[in-house]
Formats: sequence, structure tokens, C-alpha cells
Amino acid sequence: MDQSELLMQENQFSAGRRNFIATTAAALAATSFSSTPFNLFFNHTSRIKAIAFDAFPVFDPRPVFSHVESMFPEQGKEMSNVWRTKQFEYCWLRTAAKQYRNFWNVTEDALVYAAKKTGVDLSPQNKKELMDQFLELNIWGDVLPVLEELKKKGIKLSFLSNMTGEMLVSCIRHCKIERYFDHVISTDGARSYKPDPKTYQLGIDTLKLKREEILFAAFTGWDASGAKWFGYPTFWINRLNYPSEELNAIPDGIGSNMTDLVKFIDKQLQFI
Repeated sequence: MDQSELLMQENQFSAGRRNFIATTAAALAATSFSSTPFNLFFNHTSRIKAIAFDAFPVFDPRPVFSHVESMFPEQGKEMSNVWRTKQFEYCWLRTAAKQYRNFWNVTEDALVYAAKKTGVDLSPQNKKELMDQFLELNIWGDVLPVLEELKKKGIKLSFLSNMTGEMLVSCIRHCKIERYFDHVISTDGARSYKPDPKTYQLGIDTLKLKREEILFAAFTGWDASGAKWFGYPTFWINRLNYPSEELNAIPDGIGSNMTDLVKFIDKQLQFI
């Protein structure tokens, strides 16, 4: 599946996803979010000492859904769309209702629903084969040289992802990038999902740094907004060229790839 096809799939449910995240954010309002103005936390006196990555700026999820389409040529595209949508929705619904189930199980539940919705006869072997794709995700082509450069700058690197620790570690080992990451943080540790503030708090608790010293690198606009609400300096690696979410939380930087993230870090270091 090329990027244009992926964009077409994403556009089919992006509006609904934005409405859903806004509703979920309201449901989580019992925990106070920070509505800090742009660049308040990202200042010239606070050096970025660590980067907390969502999984998908590093790992490329597109082959998972290409595999669905090759396995089920007639219903595959629709099934992929439903699977992706339900994967997000189930995370947010369970967060809002405080009915936690980890990301592996949520992903499997979403897959089963997608098969039923599209009339696909999903055998146990089919399900295992599709689920196992999430244990062997490959990295995007621009990732490795950037990880090398960031480590040379002395910046600690970690994940802060909704994926389970087991899923993250499996993908890390598959891609042989263990030596670049100091920590693997899963929101499973908080038994919740982003954008719940207690999931972002895991970064501070694990890295033992101030929040203004941790740059959060997001893959989606809603995650960039969630991290910004929490108070992290935030960079959105907007590989799909989406518009910013209308959530009154603007990332400190936006780029289309990992190289843009390095440029952002270098610019920040010039003012220290």
C-alpha cells in the first residue's frame, strides 16, 4: 500500500476520530489538563535531555494493513479501515469508562469486530497471522541515522506508547535497535491510554526528569495535543501531512520526518 492509499483510508474516518477524541477528553476532565500557551514550556533555558517517542514515528504500521488487503482482496480495504478505527475507539472508550484492557487485547478485539462488520470469515490462523504483524513492525527508512545522531548528542531516548511493553520490545528486537533506547514505557503501566494525563506522567516518573526537559514525539495530531495539554514540549512527526487538530493545543514543532526532529533539537540547542 503506498502513502496515497494510506491517506485515503485515514481520511475516511479522521473526522469521526477528531470528534471522538474531543468527547473523550471531556470525559477525562476530572483530571485537570494544562492549557498552557504555545512555547511556554519550550523555552531557551530548559535543555531537552530526553525524547519520549510514540511508537509510530519509529515503527511503520502500514504493512499490517497491506497484509489485510492481500489476505482478503475483496473486503480487505474496508476491513483495514474498520480495524484501525475500532482500535482507537476501543482505547478511548475503555479509558473514558475506566474499563481497561491492554493494547494487544484491544487490537485483537478490534480485528474480530472488523471481520464481523465486513463479513470476513477470520480463522484462528488468519487472526494470529495478522496480530503477529504487530510484533514485527519495521522502522521507517529515516529512523536509524536519526537515532544514531540523537544518541551522539547525549539525549536519552525512550518510547511512551499505548502499545504493551511486550509488543514494543518485540519490535525493537526485530529491528535490532535495542542499544538506542534507555527505556521502554507503555501506558499499560498506568492501566489507561493517552491522552489520560497519568499516562504522560509515566515519562516523568521513569526518566526522572522535569517535564520541560522531556520532548514528546507524536505520530498523530491528537497525541501531540494530549502531550501539550499535559505540559510536555512537543514535536509532531506528521508523516501523513494532516492539518493540526482543533483542540487549542499547538505542538512546539511540526515536521514530516525524523530529520525535521533533529533540526528542531539543533535549533533549540543554539539558544542554551
